Amino acid sequence: MICTVDSPIGLLTIKADGDRLTEINLLSSEKFSKTTLPRNDFVRTIRQQFHDYFSNPHSQFKLAYQLQGTDFQKRVWKAMLKIPEGEVMTYGELAKKLNSSPRAVGNACRANPLPVLIPCHRVVSQSGIGGYAGKTSGPRLTVKRWLLLHEGAMVKGL
Repeated sequence: MICTVDSPIGLLTIKADGDRLTEINLLSSEKFSKTTLPRNDFVRTIRQQFHDYFSNPHSQFKLAYQLQGTDFQKRVWKAMLKIPEGEVMTYGELAKKLNSSPRAVGNACRANPLPVLIPCHRVVSQSGIGGYAGKTSGPRLTVKRWLLLHEGAMVKGL
């Protein structure tokens, strides 16, 4: 199943397998007519929870998901879920917690299949905002800035 969610950061394309999210694509160019989108309780729940988050950053996602990744990536993603909204952690701090390297943490962030839901935007570089979804400039970094500001995070370079 695929659905789209209009948001302040652009169109999100959300993919699910049954009732579990599997992928969120930011800045999607995929367009679907309203008549071809599934209209069921799960889609309504997805849209409502994203609307709630974009209206109030303290809103908590309660969506089931299924992650595809290495054991290490899953450890990083699980650790990111523990970073509260409005707070950030550097790649180095997270790496130290996981007994790893900042570069490995950055690679896991880049591979995050569920951005926003799994808050890789809360992981920043020691000298500033860092990158987002493998990019260090352009629209993706604008999305990271927006998410951090929305959550009230204080980061050098915002």
